[in-house]
Amino acid sequence: MLASTFSELILEAGTDEAGRGCLAGPVTAAAVILSPTFNNSILNDSKQLSEKVREKLRPIIEEQAVTFAVTHLLPNEIDEINILNASMKGMQESVLKLNVVPEFIIVDGNRSLNAKLGLKNTTGKQFTAEEIELLKSIPNQSIIKGDSKYLSIAAASVLAKTYRDEYMDRIHEEFPMYNWKKNKGYPTKEHREAIRKYGPTKYHRMSFRLLPEQLSLDL
Repeated sequence: MLASTFSELILEAGTDEAGRGCLAGPVTAAAVILSPTFNNSILNDSKQLSEKVREKLRPIIEEQAVTFAVTHLLPNEIDEINILNASMKGMQESVLKLNVVPEFIIVDGNRSLNAKLGLKNTTGKQFTAEEIELLKSIPNQSIIKGDSKYLSIAAASVLAKTYRDEYMDRIHEEFPMYNWKKNKGYPTKEHREAIRKYGPTKYHRMSFRLLPEQLSLDL
């Protein structure tokens, strides 16, 4: 059974992301504040759940959460600030979108939510000084494998994963030859073979190694 809170404060937000290791598509982050009375025996790290179960949980989380928010950071921003910074920035943006200010934030992983605040990138959202100060003012704790320990982080992982999968299904219709509806942009053999054959798209992350060294792109 996953724990309700780390801090024991009522307005504790959990944050997580999905799609960090993909070759195409956004990295998607979510932040969720659950009620202290929220209880769900099925909810867990989204990677441990089937697609069917994740889709079943999504409306439950959305309906019962105190507040939630989801953010996509697109490939051009990932390429500019790198995937680790983009993952963190997506979680920061999601926290700023919440309808209430959290009293405490728990973050899946090993980096503080305050890491690399206010990056001067040319793409994507630019944080104001007030937003940076707000994020700095909220106590937070990073938790390794937090998505399998705390309900709010698990809820964030489910929202991030389902919203990202929905995004990949949508862009699959534009470029069906990469089969993103199935591989969601991850570096499968089929995906890489399609990159080799058709080249990269506007949705590919050009800062990533799209093909193994033994293969090459004809650009």
